[in-house]
Amino acid sequence: MNSMVQIKSHDVADASGAATKTKVVARGVNVHYGEKHALHDVNLDIPERSVTALIGPSGCGKSTFLRCINRMNDTIPIAKVTGKIEIDSRDIYDPTLDVVQLRANVGMVFQKPNPFPKSVYENVAYGPRIHGMATSKTDLDEIVTKSLKRAGLFEEVKDRLDDSGTGLSGGQQQRLCIARAIAVSPEVILMDEPCSALDPIATAKIEELMDELRENFTIIIVTHSMQQAARVSQRTAFFHLGYLVEEGSTEKMFTTPTDKRTQDYITGRFG
Repeated sequence: MNSMVQIKSHDVADASGAATKTKVVARGVNVHYGEKHALHDVNLDIPERSVTALIGPSGCGKSTFLRCINRMNDTIPIAKVTGKIEIDSRDIYDPTLDVVQLRANVGMVFQKPNPFPKSVYENVAYGPRIHGMATSKTDLDEIVTKSLKRAGLFEEVKDRLDDSGTGLSGGQQQRLCIARAIAVSPEVILMDEPCSALDPIATAKIEELMDELRENFTIIIVTHSMQQAARVSQRTAFFHLGYLVEEGSTEKMFTTPTDKRTQDYITGRFG
């Protein structure tokens, strides 16, 4: 990844008030889908090793913004992204940047669990293998085991590593997808409503997992659940009609938001 001109970012404070290093910086980000202006001038600093929740009504631009961070919008022919996004001061829209490497560095977990139609082992081994991260079968075994343990799944599947990943329960499949994402050692993990297809018990496990993973990863989650945002995140950003209305510490956003629209959304008056 090439270093480009740095854009000014400010370190954001964590829940205790201590400054935390900024991992992702967005400045003046606009997204158009053909004639539709989906995202307007978004400026956002996302701290490292924390969970940032993106909240707002359906169609407000939060998933669109999430997809800008690993350039998933590149796959939509009518999408046009302008502005600047940097990860660790590197411009991710630099034309010389390797997008495959970017997507290894910025993992993605989708709304619906989408394991490959392969064995549990192969689901996790696939990324490290294609990125040349393992020089031997022993190395690969170690990466798979470690990733499954980090995803809180190893004990449940250690005797079923050769079974198909699609045969697991929904919650297990989602944790398998998280194991697959972290197997290539990303720095940022994007989660687009990762619990919306899961029952409350599976949801609780994923939320617990997020809390553990933030010690090593920067996590950005889109969620429709106010309760989930309040439980798992340290910072929250509220989107409405394609605009970033406000962002701040989750505690402040949920107790004393600055903008009336944020308050109305959080208290259920609209959305």
